[in-house]
Amino acid sequence: MSTGSHAGRPKSWVAVVIIFVGFLVGGVGLTLGPDWTLFGAGAALTVVGGIIALAVDIMTDVVIDDPRS
Repeated sequence: MSTGSHAGRPKSWVAVVIIFVGFLVGGVGLTLGPDWTLFGAGAALTVVGGIIALAVDIMTDVVIDDPRS
């Protein structure tokens, strides 16, 4: 049984949710016309989420388990 956790920290999940919402808003903006203002808002939100992800050091959430035999 694995002793590590792949769940991540809550701060990391907040960054992921912000990035996901940014992609969602940008995708809706592209399908509605395209509405470039809404697409730009989604792109900006995605960039903000990426900056937050870097600030909370999201890449340290990776847990390497012991090799399985």
